[in-house]
Amino acid sequence: MSKSQMNSSPISKSVYKKRLLDLQVELVKLQRHFIAGNDKILILFEGRDAAGKDGVIKRIVQHLSPRETRVVALGKPSDREQSSWYFQRYVPHLPAAGEMVLFNRSWYNRAGVERVMGFCSLPEYEEFMGSVVEFEDMLVRSGVKMMKYYLDISRQEQEKRLQARKSDPLKQWKISPIDAKAMEFWQDYSLARDEMLARTHTVAAPWTIVHADDKRQARLNVISDILTRLRYDGKDQTLVQPDTRVVLAYDRENFDNNRLAS
Repeated sequence: MSKSQMNSSPISKSVYKKRLLDLQVELVKLQRHFIAGNDKILILFEGRDAAGKDGVIKRIVQHLSPRETRVVALGKPSDREQSSWYFQRYVPHLPAAGEMVLFNRSWYNRAGVERVMGFCSLPEYEEFMGSVVEFEDMLVRSGVKMMKYYLDISRQEQEKRLQARKSDPLKQWKISPIDAKAMEFWQDYSLARDEMLARTHTVAAPWTIVHADDKRQARLNVISDILTRLRYDGKDQTLVQPDTRVVLAYDRENFDNNRLAS
């Protein structure tokens, strides 16, 4: 567990539920605003297997209108998609005016799982890393409000969660062949993460780090951070201040590497 994760305080279930409901009310206010203003909101969630992406996204969209809110979690690409421009399969899912789209893993699969597991070649990886910044710059220039979150967990926490999946009949759908390799390739994933963050963190599309060993704190603080970043009418400023021990801006120049699980 990182130093920052050790310094954040766990909260009771009752306090968590109350704070979550208050933040979800704020999300409804936000949705009303971005629908009226024809805003396009795009949120990417990345992280290791079992980092908590599903849980965070579920709490964000729980009470939002499904017509203007979409969750995108693409599976293995087809043969046709593999032969297409890499970003082509993602483009149709981008938000239109008045929509919020959340990617549960995104084009950054190429910088993480595909890179570590050998599902792409080195030239394909380098082509992605060389073009993703330009791709995201184009999205932002077109008016997309984009946020990128990397959920970081410790090795011990990942192992515990992956083991829990095996014994929970309601989580069997989450088990994949990749899970078995998560611990074996832990260090490789760490190196891939570090390179991805350093090379794709930009002013237009910066990365935000989430210390996610504590699921409740991660969920509350990601929602708070989203609400802080976006303008909407009637915002309750007392509710939307994230704990910077849990959610913090990535800084490739001054970032203390001990604050990421290694």
